[in-house]
Amino acid sequence: MKILMVCLGNICRSPLAEGIMKTKLPENFFVDSAGTISMHEGKHPDKRAIKTASNHHIDISNQKSRPITKADFETFDKIYCMDVDVYGDVISMTRNEDQRRKVSLFLEAAGNQKNAEVPDLYWGDLNDFENVFQLLDKGCDAIKNQILS
Repeated sequence: MKILMVCLGNICRSPLAEGIMKTKLPENFFVDSAGTISMHEGKHPDKRAIKTASNHHIDISNQKSRPITKADFETFDKIYCMDVDVYGDVISMTRNEDQRRKVSLFLEAAGNQKNAEVPDLYWGDLNDFENVFQLLDKGCDAIKNQILS
């Protein structure tokens, strides 16, 4: 199975989600991340995201930002979006119902119906990164349990 995590710039939330999910799934799963904008293309994750992941023994320092592409809808089985705006942008790129069925809000897929958006961390501090890490970690556990059951 191939899983894609998507946020806006692919330097904060989706790299963290990618790193966390990779630690939870067997090696025959492929997990990647992308952004809906190309502003940070080729750049490593935000230093605060790298530090937060490292505090939990997860190394995301070698990841590089990339924009989501139309080919991703053929390559990936599941595409998880971090917020409603990202979801809308990703859905607008799909070509058919099969592709649309692959796309969901990360927290909604994880069973969180109250607030289905992972907060954007770009202007946050290390505490915000830690809080989002915990949110993503719980969400990745829930999604892992669905996928492996």
